[in-house]
Amino acid sequence: MAFLMKSMLSNQVKNLGLGGGGEESKEESTPSDPAAAAGMTREEYEEYQKQMVEEKMERDAAFAQKKAERAVLRVHLREKYRLPKSELDENQIQMAGDDVGLPEDLQKMVAEDQEEEEDKDSILGQLQNIQNMDMDAIKEKAQATFTEMKQVAEQKCSMM
Repeated sequence: MAFLMKSMLSNQVKNLGLGGGGEESKEESTPSDPAAAAGMTREEYEEYQKQMVEEKMERDAAFAQKKAERAVLRVHLREKYRLPKSELDENQIQMAGDDVGLPEDLQKMVAEDQEEEEDKDSILGQLQNIQNMDMDAIKEKAQATFTEMKQVAEQKCSMM
């Protein structure tokens, strides 16, 4: 409540012109030269500005590189799962240049996935899947199917 009263009264006093002198002195004391405002000489200020521009360019280049790496990963996943290509990803890769590749940790992950898929596709992988099957359940399914086929044949055939 006190804050509200203080802000309302101070605004009214400033409008009357009684408290307006403080603002003008602040405006006059600020230097027009940005180097002087930063407390540097003109040369120091120019060098500082150059460093800032160089750092910004380096950050932008690193960011573009990361974006391109992510785009390469997305392209790889799209190829793997046969999804439609994206022009945005291809443009990001082209903007970064030809030296874009997957980061090392992602390359390891991709290699592990490929090895797992190759193991599953191999004959040994298929044999392991056969060992994990429940033979009793397969026999029951086969007998149920045979019984069902026999009943259907009896219904359609008048000789049986």
